[in-house]
Amino acid sequence: MTFRIEIQSDDCMSSGKCVADYPNAFMFDEEELASLIPNEPLTDQEMVKIARNCPSRAILVFDENNIQIDT
Repeated sequence: MTFRIEIQSDDCMSSGKCVADYPNAFMFDEEELASLIPNEPLTDQEMVKIARNCPSRAILVFDENNIQIDT
């Protein structure tokens, strides 16, 4: 199964948890909101863990059928 991740910028509170835990995959943009670094692979397990650890629930995970995974 292949998951993909999305960040809901309007919900991001810039806690930095994702950036601190996965600096190879996340960075802060010019507005100090979390954003994905292009082409940095994450495992499905990592994506679910990152989404669960987001304090504002701004990180969403979708399966290959574009259905949101309940994290």
